[in-house]
Amino acid sequence: MTTDSEDIELAERLRIMMVERGKTVSTAESCTSGRIASTLTSVSGASDYFLGGLVAYQDEVKIAHLGVTAEMIAKHDVVSREVVEQMVRGACRFFGSDYALASTGYAGGGTESIPSGTIWIGWGSDGDVHSLRLSKDEGREKNTSNAAKKAIQSFIESLETLK
Repeated sequence: MTTDSEDIELAERLRIMMVERGKTVSTAESCTSGRIASTLTSVSGASDYFLGGLVAYQDEVKIAHLGVTAEMIAKHDVVSREVVEQMVRGACRFFGSDYALASTGYAGGGTESIPSGTIWIGWGSDGDVHSLRLSKDEGREKNTSNAAKKAIQSFIESLETLK
């Protein structure tokens, strides 16, 4: 896993926005395995706004720490809008952050009904969550890289509309 110049630029843009607003962020990641958090902390000063991240790879961790229910997973699948949005809310509560970014999906592998490359990303606050489904399969490494980058970009775009 590497952080490229575009990732560093995104991380610095977000750091500036969060510090100027006096806000905090956390992450709840499944298929990206901490890549969003790693990108955010790739710049100096990230500790001014980044509270922490939880890699919730197993369903049991999502249930125990993020408020996702077994019923929600059974009804919608763990790779779903409903689950990623609950992960955002759960991370905000778990860390006490103003905002959170989250991911769940099949970076590699997949199932008959949900193919490899299907990744849901989410961002927002406990009361205002946004999500997006990614579906392009470019292999595990590229899928996780793209998902982390898109989550951060989407979050920045949402913040820009709140000016």
